[in-house]
Amino acid sequence: MEWYIQLVKAYPIVTAMVQFALLGTLGDVISKWIIKKKIFLPYAPLTLFMKMGEWALLAIFIKYAFIGFHGFVDSLMAQGYLPEMIGLPYSFSISASMNLQFGPFLVIMHRLLDNFVLRESNWHNIDKGMYSLLWFWIPAHTITFILPKPFQIGLAAIWSVALGIILGYYNKKKTQNI
Repeated sequence: MEWYIQLVKAYPIVTAMVQFALLGTLGDVISKWIIKKKIFLPYAPLTLFMKMGEWALLAIFIKYAFIGFHGFVDSLMAQGYLPEMIGLPYSFSISASMNLQFGPFLVIMHRLLDNFVLRESNWHNIDKGMYSLLWFWIPAHTITFILPKPFQIGLAAIWSVALGIILGYYNKKKTQNI
């Protein structure tokens, strides 16, 4: 595990991009597998490569947000706008501030990039993406920010697989009811 920590510390942006390119795309693919009830390649190879690029680009924003919102909460505590916190309250404060301020931008950016990659104009259920900030991402990132910093982006990328699975089951159920 030490090699991972050293790699992430030496190349924080590149490792974030690689982790999200692989795991974020995997979450997208697994979601399609669940909806169709079969394992298949849901995207043409070029589109799959572009999806990986989309996730890599999002990873840059996410990595900077992780750094920035740690500092944001630390600054608010230093100025007396938040009480001194450690542990779960501190982690929740970072997660809530990041997801409520940066999260809507990321949801919209993700959809814009999806539309670009898939060559479509799909804004259906964008509200569900916004709601996921509350029911999924704030709790998930509360756990994420408890971890030591070198592990935070990796867990965030794993959460994108978990959300892909959840959304796949939700969309499978939705298509069965139609």
